[in-house]
Amino acid sequence: MRSARVFLRSVALSSVLLLTATACGGDDSGGGGGGGGTAGGGGDAPRIAAVFSGTTTDADYTFLGLEALQAAEEAYDAETTFSESVAVPDAQRVLREYVADGYTVIWTHGSQFYDATVAVAEEAPDVVFIAEQDTQPEGVPDNVWVLDRNFHLAFYPLGILAAATTQSQQIAYLGGATLPFSYSEVHAVEQALADVGSSATLTPVWTGDLNDPTRGQQFTSQLIAGGADVVLGSLNLGMVGAFEAVKAEPAGAVRITAKYTDKSELAPDHYLTSVLYDFAVMLEEIIGQVQDGETGGYLGMSFEQGISMQPPTGVDQAVVDQVDEVIDGLTNGEIEVERDVTPVE
Repeated sequence: MRSARVFLRSVALSSVLLLTATACGGDDSGGGGGGGGTAGGGGDAPRIAAVFSGTTTDADYTFLGLEALQAAEEAYDAETTFSESVAVPDAQRVLREYVADGYTVIWTHGSQFYDATVAVAEEAPDVVFIAEQDTQPEGVPDNVWVLDRNFHLAFYPLGILAAATTQSQQIAYLGGATLPFSYSEVHAVEQALADVGSSATLTPVWTGDLNDPTRGQQFTSQLIAGGADVVLGSLNLGMVGAFEAVKAEPAGAVRITAKYTDKSELAPDHYLTSVLYDFAVMLEEIIGQVQDGETGGYLGMSFEQGISMQPPTGVDQAVVDQVDEVIDGLTNGEIEVERDVTPVE
């Protein structure tokens, strides 16, 4: 199963590369598409529906959701389906349709759907919902599992790596939308820089759209022109444009990091690393607990479960060792990263 998922990721990344020439921006809103199939399970097999904000061919966040759904289908003999490119205003309608269709577990892949998920969960107490958040919220209905993505944990070692890599002492953060999770990433990098006594300046910017390659390229080019030589990317499909911008620079002059999946093929001479997310292990654990009768709860991602980091490329081994030590400290509790969602001015 693992090798099949790796193959699928390669296919999806190839699709993104082919789409680069025609990408023209805009968010992934609109109607949903159906998919999935039945595994012929017995009466106790779950029927799982997923709601995605983007397209499953993005080689990024939505594709990871599809991988997780497919893994759960195989692990639990489940019937699965999904809707992609669902806009937030349409989420409650889509969720109610899945409730009416008899799905027993409904997962919304993205914190932007949290409020809609909780609202529909209160209407349908016999259905289990899985909602993503970037906190451990209070007042959660008994039939809701909260999957905490803990993005701030992932960006702390990126801050350490950026401090050790920059030559210009100018680091940039490239986000898509000014949301709490994005603020927490910026503040985690700030904490990392302070913890190692770095004098580097961090410049955070937001393109206004996670999935617009054109804006990703424009903003990255502006950051490079302003002197940034390390760009910490926190976009989805928009990262395609960010990589195009760094490729216009001499090899190694500007380094870039990514998020969610391996994107080294997009700019191998400028690629630094990516923090990788595995939603399959999270979804499988939650579904397992649901099958055991736990209809609600909390599960946070960490470097022990769901988050990992590719070994940095093009840096001294001492830098790789430093990053590894930091991740070990995050894992064993020696390093604590504050989850600070204070808006960045």
